[in-house]
Amino acid sequence: MIEFRVERRSGMPTYLQLVQQVKQALRLGDLGPGDRLPTAKEVVAQTGINPNTVLKAYRELEREGLVEPRPGLGTFVRRSLATPGVAEDSPLRGELLGWLDRARGLGMGREDVEALFRSTLDESF
Repeated sequence: MIEFRVERRSGMPTYLQLVQQVKQALRLGDLGPGDRLPTAKEVVAQTGINPNTVLKAYRELEREGLVEPRPGLGTFVRRSLATPGVAEDSPLRGELLGWLDRARGLGMGREDVEALFRSTLDESF
């Protein structure tokens, strides 16, 4: 089950943080069709956010066709966003882990890696 993290200083609305975390879990294959999302009550207990924020995030995911509410049962994933290259055991992921090891070996910190990665990503896409 997904465990939400809320970064209060991120500048991003909380409901969008939840939406993005679900989408990331769908892309990485951590969530798949039929999986149940935590209830609003469970997310509130975990993060301390307002239950309406959770419901707003779930409505957004429903609007995008990614989840569906089932009355009395919860909110369930309708479809995955995973592609073969992002699976945990994919060669591409292994290469990326190797690249990160080399970056750490060169003394790069997380912020250095993020800056380099975003810059390169922006150039490529």
